[in-house]
Amino acid sequence: MDTRKALDPQAITLMLVLCAIWGMQQVVLKATAADIAPVMQIGLRSGVAALLVGLVMLARGERMRLSDGTLKPGVVVGVLFGLEFLLVAEGLRHTSASHMVVFLYTAPIFAALGLHWRLPAERLGPLQWVGIALAFGGLALAFFGRSQATATEPSNILWGDFLGLLGGMAWGATTVVVRCSALAGAPATQTLLYQLIGAFVLLLAGAFATGQAHFNPTPQVWASLAFHSLVVSFASFLVWFWLLRHYLASRLGVFSFLTPLFGIAFGAWLLGEPVEASFLLGAVPVLVGIVLVSGGGWVAQLFRRQG
Repeated sequence: MDTRKALDPQAITLMLVLCAIWGMQQVVLKATAADIAPVMQIGLRSGVAALLVGLVMLARGERMRLSDGTLKPGVVVGVLFGLEFLLVAEGLRHTSASHMVVFLYTAPIFAALGLHWRLPAERLGPLQWVGIALAFGGLALAFFGRSQATATEPSNILWGDFLGLLGGMAWGATTVVVRCSALAGAPATQTLLYQLIGAFVLLLAGAFATGQAHFNPTPQVWASLAFHSLVVSFASFLVWFWLLRHYLASRLGVFSFLTPLFGIAFGAWLLGEPVEASFLLGAVPVLVGIVLVSGGGWVAQLFRRQG
């Protein structure tokens, strides 16, 4: 019997905090990029977080059970997770943090498409297909509706946006692999550890291979590493997995659209990033599409109650 419940004030508060944290992470990466490249910083934070998750597993008496069928999909999700953040790190060199967070959080759209193809129980309903159409229409507008880059924008901003979109695809693919493999029944800490180890290995290798391994230990860099390692990659993910165990996933998923909104607001406020009208016009249908895809059943229930 499913004992997960609808959202209460505690869950809503935690989700608002999580969305703000996740919306802030790209902004902090961008703000400290001159002293530590995003690819290096994400690699280091993943290593620290992996160590912390390992300590939590040790304290709980959990072990990595490599013979339970999770090793192969675990390696796959580790590679996908590392690839996702390689794309994010490279994309941040070319586009703004606010753009990156919107394109990265298209992941629920790609996850829904993959699960529709793989799992009969995850077939998309009419309202969710409307959401996908809105999201892709918004993406087209955000990509191609803007005017020429201004003097304050990099000329290859479209390339950075595209890398962010590819990162969202990699994240969506990670979700599909987890749901369609032995990882679906594995402890959340084990799945997270696979992901963090994959990111640590791939991103550090990428940092050294591309000459982006510089590290200038300023107080801002140390604060950023602490924020990303302890808050983002460790605490926020553990809280998220706790919420998924206790509350309805569809209700929680609807909150995902708030993360890009926080990212846009933080980018404009803290980094002074320009927010073009065409980008906003494209972002709105993308965010509405995410809501419809992530919480299509819930939204349909609300419409039926209103009727």
